[in-house]
Amino acid sequence: MFRLGVTPGHPCDYLPGEETRSLVVIDEEALSPRAYEFLLAQGFRRSGTHAYRPWCSRCRQCVAARIPVANFQPNRAQRRILKANADLEARWRVADALDDEQWALYHRYLQGRHGESDMARADRDESNDFLFSFWADTRLLELRLAGRLVAVAVTDVQPRSLSAFYTFFDPELARRSLGTYALMRQVQEAHRQGRSWLYLGYWIAPCRKMSYKGNFLSLEVRRGERQIHRERWQRLDDQAQRQAFQEQLQRESRGWWR
Repeated sequence: MFRLGVTPGHPCDYLPGEETRSLVVIDEEALSPRAYEFLLAQGFRRSGTHAYRPWCSRCRQCVAARIPVANFQPNRAQRRILKANADLEARWRVADALDDEQWALYHRYLQGRHGESDMARADRDESNDFLFSFWADTRLLELRLAGRLVAVAVTDVQPRSLSAFYTFFDPELARRSLGTYALMRQVQEAHRQGRSWLYLGYWIAPCRKMSYKGNFLSLEVRRGERQIHRERWQRLDDQAQRQAFQEQLQRESRGWWR
C-alpha cells in the first residue's frame, strides 16, 4: 500500500546509549486521516507530515499504545487530577497553525520544560511544521483558567479514533498535571464521538518523560516483531499485567532481535 524506507541509525533521544532508526512512509502525498488510521494500527506515528515507526536493531522499548476508550476507568490519582482541574474551561478548535496566544504558550512551555532541546530553538514556522500536516485532520483542545490559556492538546482525528499528538501547558502549573488531565479529556471526547481508541504514541517505560502512558488502564500495546504482520495488540487491564509486559520487554531487549 505504501513504499517504506529505513533511516540511518542515530543516537536515541529517549534512552542514553541506544541507537535508533525509523521505518518511514515515502509516499506522504498518499496519506489521509483514513490511511493514517491504518498506519496507527500498525504502530506508526506522525511528526509533521512524516509517518514513521521505530525500527531499531536491538532495543524494543518504544511500544505503540492506545486506550480503548469504552473500557478506560481513571484510577485514584487520575480522579484527583480531574477534581483538581474542574475549574478549567475546555474548548475544541479546528486549526492548521498556532495563533499568537497558542504560540506564546508553546514557546514558554518548551523553554521551561525542554530548554536544551532542538525543539526549544525552533521558530514559529518550524514549530507549526512539526505540529500540523496538510493531510491530517487536526483539532486543538484548549484549556483555560479564568479565561487564560493554560494548556493545548494537539489531537488528530481519524474515522474510528483520536490520536493525542502533543500537549503543551503553562510550566508554572505543573502541579495540576495538565498533560494527564488533557489526555483524560481526549478520552472523554473520543467516547462522546463514538470512537474506539485514543492513540498515545509510544510508551517508553524506562524513560521518565514517556513512562506516564503506562498509567492509563486498560491499555492496548503493540510489541515490535521482526515482521510487522506478526504483531498483535495486547490488552493490559491491571498493574500486574503491565509489570509482566515490561519485564518481558526487558528480557527481549537484552539481545539482538532484528
